[in-house]
Amino acid sequence: MTWSYPSELTDALLRLGLAPLAHTPPRLVRDALNDLYRYEIRRLRDVFRAGGTATPNYVDRVIDLRKKYWPLSMQVDVWEEICQPLR
Repeated sequence: MTWSYPSELTDALLRLGLAPLAHTPPRLVRDALNDLYRYEIRRLRDVFRAGGTATPNYVDRVIDLRKKYWPLSMQVDVWEEICQPLR
């Protein structure tokens, strides 16, 4: 099956280093994006715990990460719906 990713989603993914091809299932792309987000949020948490970031800055950085990874706000079924499989 091939998929058609909307340009807004593709642009966001490219900024994060992901470039799905037409045959890449949206579920796989979302899982990879989730893994990247989890890595970054854990790294940020570890810096905070080590005293490298003040609390107000930490909160701002978490919010920035959430904005950066906005495609994760959509559930997998929404990804599959907006990526419209081509037959």
